[in-house]
Amino acid sequence: MTAADTHELGEVETQTVQLFDAQHPLVLASGDELGEVVVAYETYGRLNEGGDNGIYICHALTGDAHAAGWHPGDKHPGWWDTIIGPGKPIDTDKWFVVCSNLLGGCQGTTGPSSTNPATGQPWGLDFPLLAIGDFVEVHRALGAHLGVNRWHAVVGGSMGGMQALEWSLRHPDELCNAVVIASSSRLTAQNIAFSAVARQAIMRDEHFDGGQFATRGHNPDVGLSIARMMAHITYTSQEGFDEKFGRRAQIEGAEHGFGVDFAVESYLDHQGEAFLSRFDALSYLYLTRVMDYFDPFADPHALDVVAAHPVNYLVVSFDSDWRFSTEHSRRIVRELEHGGLPVTFRDIRSPWGHDSFLLDVPVYHDTVRAFLECESATHPHAHSGWRAR
Repeated sequence: MTAADTHELGEVETQTVQLFDAQHPLVLASGDELGEVVVAYETYGRLNEGGDNGIYICHALTGDAHAAGWHPGDKHPGWWDTIIGPGKPIDTDKWFVVCSNLLGGCQGTTGPSSTNPATGQPWGLDFPLLAIGDFVEVHRALGAHLGVNRWHAVVGGSMGGMQALEWSLRHPDELCNAVVIASSSRLTAQNIAFSAVARQAIMRDEHFDGGQFATRGHNPDVGLSIARMMAHITYTSQEGFDEKFGRRAQIEGAEHGFGVDFAVESYLDHQGEAFLSRFDALSYLYLTRVMDYFDPFADPHALDVVAAHPVNYLVVSFDSDWRFSTEHSRRIVRELEHGGLPVTFRDIRSPWGHDSFLLDVPVYHDTVRAFLECESATHPHAHSGWRAR
C-alpha cells in the first residue's frame, strides 16, 4: 500500500515499475542506451485532480526510495522522515510526495549490479557511466507514469540538490519551485579527492575482481566499509564530533593499542559495517563519479531555458558544513540571480555539518515550510520577493 490510504504515513511499501524497454530505451547523456530500466519508488499523500500538487524528493548519494514512514519490521523510519509527513514541512496532507531510487542505485532501480539483458550476467563495469541529467530523465518518466502534470516543487539535499537544480535548468516548465539544500553546482578539488580515495579503497580491495565480484560469490567489503567510514567524517563537523564523542574512550581502562580504543572509532566502525548490508560497491563507484562531473553553469547558455520559464528557488546551506560549504550554495545563488531568477537563500546555524539536512533543525524546517506554502511558490511569475538571508 502507499501512504495515500491513510492520514498517518504508518507502514509504506516500495513499489517498482519498468519505465523503459528495448523498444523505448533510455538515451543517456553520453549517447549510450539502456533498453531496460526498472525504478523503485514510494508515494505519500494524494495527487489532486489537476495533477499539480506533487513534490518530488531527490535523494542523496546513499539514499533510496524509502524517504518516510515505516517498512514492516523496520526499526527506523525513512531517511527523511523528519521533514516528510502529516503536518511536517513537506506536508503529506497537502502534497503528493514521490521519492524514487536513483538510476545506478542498488535498492530496486536498475544499476550496475542488475542483470545485463545482453549477457544474462550482472552489468559490472560494463554499465554505462551516468550524469545527473540521466537521473532527471528517469524522474520525469516516473512523474508522467504517475499522472503528474506539473510539480509544485522538486526538493533535494546534497546530490539530491544537484538533481533539483538540473531539472529546473533543463525542464523549468515542469515545476514551480526548486529547493536545493546543502548542495553544489561544481565540486572542488577537495570534494573530488575524497571521492577518489573512496573509490580506490573499493577497487583495490582484493575481492573487487574487476567489478565482477558478484559472479564470484564475494564482495569488496573492506574497501566499501572504509569508503563509508571516510565519508562519515566529511558529513559532520569538528564541533559535532566533539559534542558527540570528544576523546571518550570506548572501554575505560583498556590497554592502549591499535584497536577500537575511542568512542569515535567505534562509531565509524559501526557505520562501515552497517553500510555493507544495504549498499553495493559498484553503485558507490558510479554515483560518486556522477557528482565529480556535474558543472551545469559551465554551459554559457545554462540559464536560457529557465529564464523563459522562471522557477522559484530556495537555496539552503549550513554554516558548519565543510563537505559542501556555504560558498557552494552562494555560487548557485549568484548564478541564478545573474539570470534574473527569484532566489531565496538562507545559511542556517547548525553544529552537525553536512548531515544537518537530514536532521530536525527547527529554523531549517520552518524555512522549507514557509517557502513551499507562500503564495509566490504556487505562482512563480508573481514572485512576492520573500527572501531570507
